[in-house]
Amino acid sequence: METPLTPLEFARRTRRLHPEREAVTDGDQRFSYEQFFDRCDRWSSALQRLGVRPGDRVVYIAPNTHALLEGFYAVPQLGAVLVPLNYRLTPADFAYMINHCGARVVCAHSDHLEAVEGIRKELPAVELFVALEGARDGWLDYEASVASSPAAFARPPISERDLLTINYTSGTTSRPKGVMITHRNAYLNSVGTLLHFKMTCADRYLWTLPMFHANGWTFVWTVTAAGAVHVCLRKVEPRAVFERIAAERITTLCAAPTVLIGIANAPAEQRRGAPRGIRVLTAGAPPAAATIQRVEGDLGWVITQVYGLTETAPFITVCEPRPEHEMLGPEASAAVKARQGVELLTSGELLVVDPAGAEVPHDGRTMGEIVVRGNVVMQGYYDDPQATARAFEGGYFHTGDAAVVHPDGYAEIRDRFKDVIISGGENVSSVEVEGVLLRHPSVQEAAVVGVPHEKWGEAPHAFVVLKPEGSATEQELIQFLRDRLAHFKAPHGVTFLTELPKTATGKIQKYVLRGGRAGITRQ
Repeated sequence: METPLTPLEFARRTRRLHPEREAVTDGDQRFSYEQFFDRCDRWSSALQRLGVRPGDRVVYIAPNTHALLEGFYAVPQLGAVLVPLNYRLTPADFAYMINHCGARVVCAHSDHLEAVEGIRKELPAVELFVALEGARDGWLDYEASVASSPAAFARPPISERDLLTINYTSGTTSRPKGVMITHRNAYLNSVGTLLHFKMTCADRYLWTLPMFHANGWTFVWTVTAAGAVHVCLRKVEPRAVFERIAAERITTLCAAPTVLIGIANAPAEQRRGAPRGIRVLTAGAPPAAATIQRVEGDLGWVITQVYGLTETAPFITVCEPRPEHEMLGPEASAAVKARQGVELLTSGELLVVDPAGAEVPHDGRTMGEIVVRGNVVMQGYYDDPQATARAFEGGYFHTGDAAVVHPDGYAEIRDRFKDVIISGGENVSSVEVEGVLLRHPSVQEAAVVGVPHEKWGEAPHAFVVLKPEGSATEQELIQFLRDRLAHFKAPHGVTFLTELPKTATGKIQKYVLRGGRAGITRQ
């Protein structure tokens, strides 16, 4: 009587219970759940007639649109493997990943047809190119194909340990790696998310997070499981976010800390009238307590932090609220909410260990590496057994994140190990220094990296973006930090920028700052 654990089960249930309920909005287009799943079935039928079989790779390059969302159902229910790529990458990046995963089909949004067209000769294994919008010669018209295809197709048997997606890492220090996520991984992450971040069919979810990023943190399936509404947002900027919140009566969204900073610092006329009580899930990088305090205090939204990686499907911890947290003042409460928290009920085991593999004391001071094992951990890196073996050394997945554990068992990331600054033999957490910098009233964004120093070997250096109305000098910010931190943690210099270099998922590219790469625009 066992049935495989797969997010496709969420589609079956929601289609049965909520066929007439609104499922997806994308600009002027609106689909009920019955209409949405009918479109998915028709695209599955079209792909099957075109020769797509179980195990085949199907690449998508698109912003947050209904067509991309449909791909998260239409491709897996054929037993094929979805490969959603970061659409902000270069054509050379696309070529590498399409060839590496062995894709037979490439589906692209109109914004990216030219990029793919330019590399077609470099993609010998690709047999079908699909234009999700803006069809042209040599490309299959997605909408026409969906409209003309029957809804019936042959459903293959699917095991919960079958590959569901391949998600490529950012590849900031080496070639991107293809993270293999199974149906079981995604199902259990979605269930765990709903246990700790409850949603119902009354919720309306705004897609401020890229769907390609770790499968939209599995919200491509989690929202459907709840029978809630997917509200697509193709370009994430504060004005568009607040306009869509008002027009679509949004109740919940996900956002990386950099997106939260943009929302918190949006002009008052954009934020005016924004409803209070919106629930926000944040992850992707440790958010500063000051950012949490501002969003909750100024907007009246409720923030929950989760932590994970693409390799963990992605969530492994949640900063679970406790009754005693309600007794804290705003600043202390924000400091607790800035922690990564405790294991999700479904994620498995998390430890913070020293170099010998022993668990560090829960004293809030001793740093170690976060290692995990459990139901949400990836199957491995596609076609890279050596990287897989390194990542799973000792029977745990090694995250590369440096953290402490507080006496209450809540983990708190202090840095990526590669970003820990060792100055005069002392460890300096860039995350800690950044968090204090963001408490300065004129600072909008901050990043701290280690730079070579003749005496100390390495010293902290801060890169700062000031608020449009803000004003601060280098010496003022250094003194601000020296007044609040041990002096060895204070930066020896400050560079003012108009913006920080970021990945498409909002992570600050510290390797660019360390390397003094071209493209950094100083204020």
